[in-house]
Amino acid sequence: MSIKRALVSVSDKTGIVEFCRELSQLGVEIISTGGTKNLLAQEGVPVIGISDVTGFPEIMDGRVKTLHPAVHSGLLAVRDNEEHTRQMKELGLDYIDLVVVNLYPFQETIAKPDVAYEDAIENIDIGGPTMLRSAAKNHAFVSVVVDSGDYGKVIEEVRAEGDTTLDTRKKLAAKVFRHTASYDALIADYLAKQTGDPLPERYTVTYEKIQDLRYGENPHQAAAFYRAPLAPAGTLTTAEQLHGKELSYNNINDANAALQIVKEFSEPAVVAVKHMNPCGVGVGSTIAEAYNKAYSADPVSIFGGIVAANRTIDAETAQPLSEIFLEIVLAPDFTPEALEILTKKKNIRLLKMGELTSAEGRASVHVVTSIEGGMVVQESDVHSLSEADLKVVTKRQPTEDELKQLLFGWKVVKHVKSNAIVLAADNMTVGVGAGQMNRVGSAKIALEQAGDKTQGAILASDAFFPMGDTVELAAKHGIKAIIQPGGSIKDEESIQAADEAGIAMIFTGVRHFKH
Repeated sequence: MSIKRALVSVSDKTGIVEFCRELSQLGVEIISTGGTKNLLAQEGVPVIGISDVTGFPEIMDGRVKTLHPAVHSGLLAVRDNEEHTRQMKELGLDYIDLVVVNLYPFQETIAKPDVAYEDAIENIDIGGPTMLRSAAKNHAFVSVVVDSGDYGKVIEEVRAEGDTTLDTRKKLAAKVFRHTASYDALIADYLAKQTGDPLPERYTVTYEKIQDLRYGENPHQAAAFYRAPLAPAGTLTTAEQLHGKELSYNNINDANAALQIVKEFSEPAVVAVKHMNPCGVGVGSTIAEAYNKAYSADPVSIFGGIVAANRTIDAETAQPLSEIFLEIVLAPDFTPEALEILTKKKNIRLLKMGELTSAEGRASVHVVTSIEGGMVVQESDVHSLSEADLKVVTKRQPTEDELKQLLFGWKVVKHVKSNAIVLAADNMTVGVGAGQMNRVGSAKIALEQAGDKTQGAILASDAFFPMGDTVELAAKHGIKAIIQPGGSIKDEESIQAADEAGIAMIFTGVRHFKH
């Protein structure tokens, strides 16, 4: 066997002229369509039009050109099947040994913010995937290339042996089916959103690999980092790493947790995260002040953590950041002076995020969690609370400052693993209790961490109090205001405990479980 005829039809023409010129020099006859044919002819590469093969013109603005028996019999014929061979000869058909196709730019089209529905539909390729699937199915005899990165290997093998190896054809075919599956998944997702069916009967998603990771959560687990095709700016998948070694699996998860919290704030804010829970959150008039508060919230736990800021890191902020061990600092940008300070630390990873969209401006996305044998899918929690949503249920009203701290604490507790309790004062967290099996247990951890900072602080709880014990414990430590969803059958018990202690308590009507 040898490659004698190739069918070439590409939207992305990267490297195609050079590839086809080499094929032609190796004696391969090239068939092509539309713009690809015109380009090859202009560049002096011998080329045959698809209509000369099919005996039928390209019609309907090019919608129908390769959907023809003269094409697909040449791709699908089993070369060692006598009946197939007889039919090919009787009908005067020729084999096609190599297919080089990439598809209409559907992803690039729908990525345009003002794309019209009609334009998106017009960029759904039909003939391309059909040729790819035919050739990939018959990879025992046909080579198929969908990625320009494979041109070099194909040329190398054809030059050496006249054909690709079976092992190469298998790998190329597998890549084709991954590519067409991804292409169709993107179309399915787009149409599901257009028709208002975000959680359809079949859930198809596609991601592209950014990089292999050294290992997963633990060294014995393999892992890789993938990006959604239309990943928005201001996410880890679009971040620019300015300094430091590669991100690890745990780095990525922790950094994402920090990023989601810092996006809750429109004012200058800094978040420190360890093991996907915030250990310190601060808000200030400057990013330096915000960092000082985040650091002061828990100067022990921040060691070896991830720090996220929603403003450019300047020299005033970079200096204290450089004085402790941190895995990652991520921010919209870094001043040259800040980079000079921070890059003196060899291993710190610096991520430039670009502009960050605060919680109020974010659309919900799907959160996919794998379970054995399947997965569960939900919308992301982008709910934002306003003062109009609040219901004061106690005799005492919160003061203006308490209300400000309550809303601050509520933004943070939303991102703490349940059961979650956050204590806050002076625009910073002073205690965080996370992931305990009962709510009063989380409260005890947060109160112990805060120490004497509990006096006059507020308490935020991600879900309702099942009984009054958490309020009673908070009262003993000088907590002055509480924010919680409400909705327990024993709400009155908590309200009564708050009234007896002179605590102001607000119900939000919304819970923020995070598992």
